[in-house]
Amino acid sequence: MSYPPDPNNPYGQPQQPPQQPGYGYPQQAPQGVPPQQPPQQPGYGYPQGQPQQPPQYGYPQQPPVPPQGAEYGYPPQQPGYDPNAYGYQPQPVPGVAQGASGYVTIPTGTFQIASYGARFGARLLDMVFVGIIFGVIYAVILTAMISSINNGSSSGAGIGVLFLVDIFFYVVLLAWDVVFVAWKGATPGKMILGLLVVDERTGVKPSFGGALTRWGFPIGLGLITCGLGAVLIYISPFFDNTGKLRGWHDRAANTLVIKP
Repeated sequence: MSYPPDPNNPYGQPQQPPQQPGYGYPQQAPQGVPPQQPPQQPGYGYPQGQPQQPPQYGYPQQPPVPPQGAEYGYPPQQPGYDPNAYGYQPQPVPGVAQGASGYVTIPTGTFQIASYGARFGARLLDMVFVGIIFGVIYAVILTAMISSINNGSSSGAGIGVLFLVDIFFYVVLLAWDVVFVAWKGATPGKMILGLLVVDERTGVKPSFGGALTRWGFPIGLGLITCGLGAVLIYISPFFDNTGKLRGWHDRAANTLVIKP
């Protein structure tokens, strides 16, 4: 049985049913209407409505943050400075004695200034050591003199020997205070208490001339003033208003006593 041809399909080709727009199929726009682009979602972390600009080479992406305190008109704090930190010590200025903190800056670094009590204790130890050495030598010589006098020898020779003993005493002091300071930078008494004598201009142990000046100044003034000048020199560190505790003999020799 035949049917009359369809006016909409005169050739008799099979027609496919029109597809309905469903899930997963894009909708076709009507003819004459331009297709609409789907709205772009803004990227994570960027404000909506503003296009994302790529960073330009050589320029920071964010403006620099002003130092802390600058927005209030105060000078910015230096890095590493925390006045509230426990045990904070002010950093000494090179070439300036920090008398309040007990430190001093010399060419070899920053060191603690030796206290007067430590220096006095070192002096006492040196006097004990020198006294023991001199006492042993003096006892040996005196015993020999008494023995020679008992044997009928002249007493004039004994007086000459005593004079030589006095000279030997100053030789021992010279070797103790000058040679040790120029060689080791400290006498045995200072070594025991951890003190060091240095040249303030170089920061190292003084030369032989400097050590001799440091020792000879109080000895010479003491001989002239019957010992009073030497006493004044040894207590002169109390009169130093720079905080370095330098005595008059230290000023004459450009020396400084520190505790490294």
